[in-house]
Amino acid sequence: MQAQLKSFIQYMRVEEGFSPNTIISYESDIKQFIAFAKSKNIEQVSEVSRELLSAFLQADRKSGSVATTASRRVAAFKSFFRFLVDEGELDKNPASLLLTSKRAQHLPKILSFDEVLLLLEQPDIETAEGLRDRAMLELLYATGMRVSELVGLDVKNVNTGMSYIICYGKGSKERLIPVGTAAVEWLVRYQEKGRPRLMRTPSLEALFLSNKSSRITRQGFWYNLKNYAQKAGITKELTPHTLRHSFATHLLENGADLRVVQEMLGHADISTTQIYTHLTKKHLRDIYDKTHPRA
Repeated sequence: MQAQLKSFIQYMRVEEGFSPNTIISYESDIKQFIAFAKSKNIEQVSEVSRELLSAFLQADRKSGSVATTASRRVAAFKSFFRFLVDEGELDKNPASLLLTSKRAQHLPKILSFDEVLLLLEQPDIETAEGLRDRAMLELLYATGMRVSELVGLDVKNVNTGMSYIICYGKGSKERLIPVGTAAVEWLVRYQEKGRPRLMRTPSLEALFLSNKSSRITRQGFWYNLKNYAQKAGITKELTPHTLRHSFATHLLENGADLRVVQEMLGHADISTTQIYTHLTKKHLRDIYDKTHPRA
């Protein structure tokens, strides 16, 4: 389970953009559970049951753990095992039925439309790397893909003529996503003028290449993103997932159907998508408070 925990930490940091404190806490919670499971001669995730998780939580409470810690541990377990289900390493989440007290829902951070436009303008499009980064940023905001899906794209997954891409999400689930005109234009420019300058091996399938002529990594893209955010003067904490959140929220703000957004994001459960309706309601309230004469 240690290797799977390492992958989960990477996922929390790069894919979900969890805060450093949350990552540290979740890692500690799961490590403590792994040690507990090992003491019961259980070392494989396939052997973990809800009863084992409950036994750990019960022992934790007896040792004096407070309710808030128990709630956080349950959240950590649910996230960890859901990640393993999505990755195809488990058939079901043993933590899904664990009960916890209700806590305040934390809304994801998003960029305003003006901030997105400012971010998109930062890459130096006179360079091959800049053309690549502009195309990646445009595509990420145009589709709401996860960064792992973005860097995993091959040339064959993109149809600029028909304005769509095929990507492979969690559990290798395939989905088709429409792409807007602006993103298509930058993809074409990158493929015609940027990618050939980065490609040293003609047979490379990866769409987005590093300056070493290999597939660009999630970490590499995240590093570039942080630099562009700094250049743009964006002080919000920004991760690739921020653009995914912004994509969904901006669609809903402009009248998109929740089910359509769910499909494009690749959410298995619409309850995951509904978090964005809270953001749009807040947006409407802010507008009302600023514009209504008797607000």
